[in-house]
Amino acid sequence: MSSPDVPTRAPARYGPYIISGILLAIAVVVPLFVPAYSVDEPRLGGMPFFYWYQMSWIPVTACLVGISYWLVSKEDRRRRESARGMTTAEGEP
Repeated sequence: MSSPDVPTRAPARYGPYIISGILLAIAVVVPLFVPAYSVDEPRLGGMPFFYWYQMSWIPVTACLVGISYWLVSKEDRRRRESARGMTTAEGEP
């Protein structure tokens, strides 16, 4: 068990979190702007644009969420490894 004085994570870099936030905001905000795709034409396989555009956002959103998860978990892993390196370096005489 670690003592309260020993950090479990090193300081964060803000870049991965900002990029993840932007990607997640795109995945949420763009489909909410309905007037942009509230039309019947062009049709794809007989399906109106309104429906196939919404369906196309499912894999796009899955990719954006996956990239965001990868960025944040990679940064968290870096922070943990950095904190472990600091604690072992501090513990040596």
